[in-house]
Amino acid sequence: MDFSEIIGQEHIKSHLRTTLKNGRVAHAQLFVGMSGSGLLPLAIAYAKELLCSPYEIGSEAHRRCAKNVANFSHPDLHFIYPVNTNEAVKKNAVSSSFSEEWRNFLIENPYGSLFNWFQVLGIENKQGNISVKEAEEISKKLALKSYEGGFKIIIIWMADKMNVECSNKILKLVEEPPDKSVLLFLTEKEVKIINTIRSRCQTLHLPLLSDKDIANALIQRHSVSENEAIKTSRQAHGDFNKALHIIENDNEDAIFESWFVLWVRTAFRAKGNKKSIHELINWSDMMAGKGRETQKNFLVYCMELFRQTLLKNYNVDSLLYFETNDSKFSIDKFAPYVHQNNIYGITKALEDATYHIERNGNPKVIFTDLSIQLTRLIHKKELV
Repeated sequence: MDFSEIIGQEHIKSHLRTTLKNGRVAHAQLFVGMSGSGLLPLAIAYAKELLCSPYEIGSEAHRRCAKNVANFSHPDLHFIYPVNTNEAVKKNAVSSSFSEEWRNFLIENPYGSLFNWFQVLGIENKQGNISVKEAEEISKKLALKSYEGGFKIIIIWMADKMNVECSNKILKLVEEPPDKSVLLFLTEKEVKIINTIRSRCQTLHLPLLSDKDIANALIQRHSVSENEAIKTSRQAHGDFNKALHIIENDNEDAIFESWFVLWVRTAFRAKGNKKSIHELINWSDMMAGKGRETQKNFLVYCMELFRQTLLKNYNVDSLLYFETNDSKFSIDKFAPYVHQNNIYGITKALEDATYHIERNGNPKVIFTDLSIQLTRLIHKKELV
């Protein structure tokens, strides 16, 4: 994978090239951004530049090096990523247990999300993590001499999934790195990485992709018509992975929308209505039966849809991209119920629910409590 294959991010690519050219390569770097903005592809392209830098461009050695990186088989490039046990690996799951699945995942769509990866492993109902065993594997790999005499690179994808033991063990490597080793920490949630690691890393923030960059990529790489590409890029909201799911008609947003519409309609009716309260409890039971990653993704979807509704209420149509799949649900009619007097409470309730889901709280209790809060908040009057 080469920088030329990365969608957009021209400023970031220029910065990384400059650091390499000037010999200012930090041994520990933190890339922060959404998966769909090119987090992983950018790290791989940067790793290729580092690994192949000793060779003259166009030489046989450089071509061989670039090919090995493109095939994800370079002996000095290693990947660490969240995993859990599944049907094939019953215990002691580590990244190397799923190397073939990981390689296929990268080939199919390097812009894929964490949830997409869990779907590949068949662990949507579990929460993947990076355990202390991975830190031990990293130590062993970095202790060995570089196969080609240059850099040794470890890419830790979704580094916020490192547990406490793993983080503490990796901290020693960050503080006292082996010669010519580079640790690339990739995350969507910077604040979830312990501060002792963050403070020792050179941090690079990736912005969301522009609508133009996404549209051009869809036209050039997936033969999407110009009109469809423009429409899809607006819906994708800077996320190329989401754009791909939209054009492939397997976007989970359609399912999430149906759950959301049922939820808010029932919550609206539930004030003083015993039957609707029972329906809310049934909805909570339904959500409790979904996998935790699905539950968290749905809550994120709800936060964004409430934000879009607020924008509509205050006539900021230039920032709207939501298009309903349910002809009976109108964001125009729903917008007056989301305003400055309740949006903070709604957002906090959704964030708290996400927090408790991540910490293995009882999902039935969490979604029931969330539904009761929404019933109260959605009827709150806007202050004039």
